[in-house]
Amino acid sequence: MADSVPVRCPTCRRENAFTPPTFPCACGAPLTLPVLRGGVPVEILHRTWQSSWVEVRCEVCGRQDEWPAPESGCACGTVVRVPVAPAPALPPPNFPSPGRPAPRPAPAFPLRTPHGLARPAFRPVTIRTARDCVTAAEQYLKWLGYADVARTQERTASGVDLRGTGVVAQVDPTTHATALREIECVWLNGLNDSALAVFFSLAGYARDARSRADELRLPLFVMDLTGTPQPVNDPADELIKYGAAGR
Repeated sequence: MADSVPVRCPTCRRENAFTPPTFPCACGAPLTLPVLRGGVPVEILHRTWQSSWVEVRCEVCGRQDEWPAPESGCACGTVVRVPVAPAPALPPPNFPSPGRPAPRPAPAFPLRTPHGLARPAFRPVTIRTARDCVTAAEQYLKWLGYADVARTQERTASGVDLRGTGVVAQVDPTTHATALREIECVWLNGLNDSALAVFFSLAGYARDARSRADELRLPLFVMDLTGTPQPVNDPADELIKYGAAGR
């Protein structure tokens, strides 16, 4: 968990402890918003879309994305926006930072199916709610060729959110890393339906869950707030490459 920092309320001058939020980067690493120590918080009187997001660069893969701007509430009723340290400049492309692994290469678009047909670029769905996560996963599976995939009427105890011909999928929209049990549950559902099981997670995966998915050849994706799923294991890369037609 990230260390808390003191944030002074501009209204009552009370000092409150604030823990910076942590989000999952598309590479799977946890990304904690770098709150600017000693920065002056600004009271939120009017919200705009632009001011509600900040650009932060992942220290692991170097990817720069927009994330929800951190906010802190005081007991007096004042809500402030906590300042974030600006993203550092990228190093020259031919000189990667020492010790920093290269990001997983993104697939080129448009991709071609095994039949030689061009696949158009995926159009993401911006994620603001848990329902948006499921919508983004549904659209992504359709983009991969599962044209009839749809939400289940009610989320079953096994946790299957999406079902289509030849595929079942679970979506974890929580801020906790997906656990091993959830991976095995969706895999068993796929086994029962003679279908491919796929998992989408907003916060990444626990280490044992990731290892088990690799053993089961179960595609894993992480989702960022832009709604673009990113592959985190080889089965996911293969699913992107070949789509439903290659299964």
